[in-house]
Amino acid sequence: MTREEIIKLGAKLELARRHLYDFCQVLFPNFYKDERPYLKEFCESVENFINNKDKRFLIINAPPRHGKSLTAQCLTAWLLGRNPASRVMTASYNEDVASVFSKNVRNTIQTEKMGERVVFSDMFPKTKVKYGDASAKKWTIDGQSQISYLATSPNGTATGFGCDYLICDDLIKSAEEAYNEMALDGTYQWFVNTMLSRLEGQKKCIIIMTRWSSRDLAGRIMEAFRDECEIIKYHVQDENGKMLCEDILSEKDMNLIKREMNVDIFEANYNQTPIDVKGRLYQEFREWEKAPEGKILNYTDTADTGTDFLCSINYVIYEKEAYILDLYFSDEAMEVTEPKVAELLHTGAVQECSIESNNGGRGFARNVERLLLDKYGSNRTIINPVSQTHNKESRILASSAWVQNHIYMPPNWRTRFPDFYKQVMSYQRKGKSAHDDAVDVLASIYEQATSGMEVQILSDSELYGSRYNRSSVFER
Repeated sequence: MTREEIIKLGAKLELARRHLYDFCQVLFPNFYKDERPYLKEFCESVENFINNKDKRFLIINAPPRHGKSLTAQCLTAWLLGRNPASRVMTASYNEDVASVFSKNVRNTIQTEKMGERVVFSDMFPKTKVKYGDASAKKWTIDGQSQISYLATSPNGTATGFGCDYLICDDLIKSAEEAYNEMALDGTYQWFVNTMLSRLEGQKKCIIIMTRWSSRDLAGRIMEAFRDECEIIKYHVQDENGKMLCEDILSEKDMNLIKREMNVDIFEANYNQTPIDVKGRLYQEFREWEKAPEGKILNYTDTADTGTDFLCSINYVIYEKEAYILDLYFSDEAMEVTEPKVAELLHTGAVQECSIESNNGGRGFARNVERLLLDKYGSNRTIINPVSQTHNKESRILASSAWVQNHIYMPPNWRTRFPDFYKQVMSYQRKGKSAHDDAVDVLASIYEQATSGMEVQILSDSELYGSRYNRSSVFER
């Protein structure tokens, strides 16, 4: 090599030590090309997150085959190269995938020099995997007394391993899992109870995944740690029709995929639109700024089983529109909910309350009426036990158009009543929803509000064509 070439190579290696994109480009020049500018932006965003002390979680959503996992593998090697004392844990969908991820990182570090091709040891000569300690999913950097790297999965183990960096790569495999509330809960509980405890101090967690569901790991992390999250999201094609990277996926090829793939799965994979958002019954509701005056009503549905929620809503009807004023939503026992509902009725100056008499509701109504008299000395609220015999799902679907267009929610209802909000906004038009307590009461308010009115139920195309686009992308 000439002196000039040696100087250029030295500068190139120094940049690779300092910056993730340069490191990726040196090792995989055929993928990390300058004509793929989103990759540089992507790597720089990840690097900025690593250096940002204010954010703990980075959520990365991007289309398939656009370099998410490869960049995560490069990042793992780069972190260990820059600081051999670092400890990194990666989590994949299952143990087989975890082994592949681990093997790719280990091979990157162990690649031997052949010819003039730049390898990891050219940039970080002091970072080597300890001899005899390179098992499939757990190994140590030479000179370190603790395990440097562990690859695991929800079915694997992380016992006794702490880390500075936690990288989760696509923990949901398919749409079937995204529709399974128990599977989503299981993944989240595993992450919170097992993985988060492995992060020592205020260390970093990176979650790379397809946005399958608003209740997936990424969605719940964004909800629980909103102020500590940074989000990188790429759509395969922007609103102006420009492809994210024509070199990786052309518009022609995208259209072929789109034509053959279920639309919900395509939107989740390529545009990061959760499938439950795509298929949910309700879009965002309007919120009132000032509640109108009128007769204050309440509808209460008691919990039928131990997994149900009691839902009690104060509302007023004004010019054939329903305005929700306040509500109580809980899955606690009746000895807790009865006093709470009585308090809601009293403080809300409710004039008339309907309580469903099915499954113990009649006894609940008597106890609430007694509490109002004994505790508050009030008989202002007329308590009416009502029987509900119609099919619940049919009632919910039949009333949904009116509910969407004629019910106004209270200001900031998302944060004031988070459990109620989640149930309403996650209820699916088709398929099994985990809970229907909240939307069932909205359907009952529809029935109360339209009693005696001639109501025409329009089809989706008639109703939503002018005011709502059910297939629109909703981003939180």
